[in-house]
Amino acid sequence: MSNRPEHASRHPRRFEILLVPEHVESRGEASVADSAVRSAVVEATGEMGVSGYPRYAGHGIEAEIDSAGRAVEALLVDGSELDIGLTAVVREVATRPGV
Repeated sequence: MSNRPEHASRHPRRFEILLVPEHVESRGEASVADSAVRSAVVEATGEMGVSGYPRYAGHGIEAEIDSAGRAVEALLVDGSELDIGLTAVVREVATRPGV
């Protein structure tokens, strides 16, 4: 992941990343949230990653997220790649008042 500054602010500032077992991914919003083995709210770092998408970080998770498609393009959990059998699901988080 790179340290190049992000020049546009058109990307959301925060996302929630849910780490869920792959077999749960397509069962609907409530089921995915209920089945998450870990979740974290990540905030924009202001940098672009090597994938060309903005970097987000928080609570031990670093991700490069395609905000248009809500896809995780790169992901580290506590400094390591995601375990086999888990997938990352992205949800937008409402911006806090005054932010």
